[in-house]
Amino acid sequence: MENNEELKVEEVQAVETETAEASATEETTTAQADEAPAEEAKPARGRRARGARRQKIGTTEEKPQSEWTENVVQISRVTKVVKGGKKLSFRAIVIVGNKKGQVGIGCAKASEVIIAIQKAIADGRKNVINVPIFKTTIPHPITGKSGAGAVMLRPASQGTGIIAGGAVRSVLELAGIENILAKSLGSKAPLNAAYATLEALKSLSTFKDVASKRGLTMAEFLN
Repeated sequence: MENNEELKVEEVQAVETETAEASATEETTTAQADEAPAEEAKPARGRRARGARRQKIGTTEEKPQSEWTENVVQISRVTKVVKGGKKLSFRAIVIVGNKKGQVGIGCAKASEVIIAIQKAIADGRKNVINVPIFKTTIPHPITGKSGAGAVMLRPASQGTGIIAGGAVRSVLELAGIENILAKSLGSKAPLNAAYATLEALKSLSTFKDVASKRGLTMAEFLN
């Protein structure tokens, strides 16, 4: 009998130890399960932050493009004799226009090409003129002069295009003229040709101005 009671006691103790071990393992597994989501949540936060940053970078507003167009006509190297020797610089000629009846010419010098172009663009925007455009051409024939250069401009019908070359063509294109005949006379230097074209465009008169000078209405003038 005593042996049977000792066996029962040992069986009870074994069962209690097994239940204690099982409960301990369950507690450890539950603790690990509770800690695992917290550890996995950290990289999720990082991914969300990265995604938000990417969205912010992607949603940056683009700057509106300017309506002004610049065309570099010539970049020449210029030397100036000074007391210590020769000073080297660059001269840039730039045509600036919006193709809506406004155009200007800029000329500037600097020790670097990029700086010379920037200064020429600023100079061109300061000297912008308004060009009277009749439909897609000029109102009347005209000739402009600058130094030893001269440029003759003639109106053209629809579909003719710009019959010109070099600096004259750049000035007419950026002014917004689509059909015109041009001929460069005298000096072929780009600066003289560009300024002669600008003088010709500056001297153009509209039909309204001529009618007002003659004391006529537009209907009377056109008839």
